[in-house]
Amino acid sequence: MANTREPILQPVPILSLRPTQMTVGMREVKEKRKRWREHKSEKKQGELLGKHMIPVVLGPDKNYYVVDHHHLARALHEEGVKDILVTVIGDLTVVARDAFWGVMDNKRWVYPYDAKGERRHFRDLPKSVKDLKDDPFRSLAGELRRVGGFAKDTTPFSEFLWADFLRRKMSRKGVEDNFEKAIEKAMAFGKSKDAIYLPGWCGPASDD
Repeated sequence: MANTREPILQPVPILSLRPTQMTVGMREVKEKRKRWREHKSEKKQGELLGKHMIPVVLGPDKNYYVVDHHHLARALHEEGVKDILVTVIGDLTVVARDAFWGVMDNKRWVYPYDAKGERRHFRDLPKSVKDLKDDPFRSLAGELRRVGGFAKDTTPFSEFLWADFLRRKMSRKGVEDNFEKAIEKAMAFGKSKDAIYLPGWCGPASDD
């Protein structure tokens, strides 16, 4: 099975891409839309697309399964972009269809958890990036990382792990009603010893 990153130079329709997660942080999607609009010229937008190819796995059904940059794909779709460049990081066309999701799960290329942090069946995954649901705690985790609450980490879906941690500490309504206050609370929780097991934790240094 190929694991080399092979860019697909012909563009792929964004709506043909299959998500491997159920949610995104819509605040983060809006931020990416804003940044896209700041690249006003077609040349600059083309350069941005060239730098941010979507990593995908080719499935036995010949569909491309997105394993990262779901927020970017959703943002570009909402901005009216029809096609995008992808990079194939895994070719699973030889895998039996009924074994496909098991292999994806084993390689940590799928995160089938809903906006309540509950695991769902693979069949419940959205069929298109336009069907991804909003998880405010994913937005909170993304912003917490940006303001230094934890370090960027290579652990797959690390920001979802932080989102689930924060979900157990705070109410969804509180996050939606006052995001700035929620960030302050999240920062305190993120620096606490309770979060020590999470990827990228950078709590207070020990004196001993």
